[in-house]
Amino acid sequence: MALALRDGRPGGSVDHFLALLQYRLPFWLSVLHDLSDRVGHGRVTGNLVPIARAGIAYNLEVQSAALPVFTSPNVTVRFREALREAGLGPEAEEVPLAAYLDGERRLGRVAAGVDPRASARLLLAGCFHRACMELFVGAGAGPSLDASAEEIVRELRLEPAAPPPG
Repeated sequence: MALALRDGRPGGSVDHFLALLQYRLPFWLSVLHDLSDRVGHGRVTGNLVPIARAGIAYNLEVQSAALPVFTSPNVTVRFREALREAGLGPEAEEVPLAAYLDGERRLGRVAAGVDPRASARLLLAGCFHRACMELFVGAGAGPSLDASAEEIVRELRLEPAAPPPG
């Protein structure tokens, strides 16, 4: 993955962000793609909590370096174009997560009425929000990373309701 925004000019914090993104994004995407091996194994929530933890950690690391990209409209536009050209828009994260949820839904392990793509976006948004809140107000201002990951996954309410007893 190669993203170029600066046309060969040294760019300080923007170049740092791009280098960090180039280093971390492939690992994060591989974590999401590895979910396909978990379809039908373990509990859905148990499979997703580590994903939420990893998503929060990824966003904490990457978003802290992202702010310079958004300080200039010209750099922001070039950044968006570079992501699009590299095929790294939001779909890069959504698609493997939604595919996992769809696979689990087809097996009856996710409720039939769940929209896999929307649920994937909500999980990713929860991770992004948790990371941004920590960046802006500090780590002690909310639930721990583990508690946040469990909360995000639990509140998606993906698994089918248990049948009433007897």
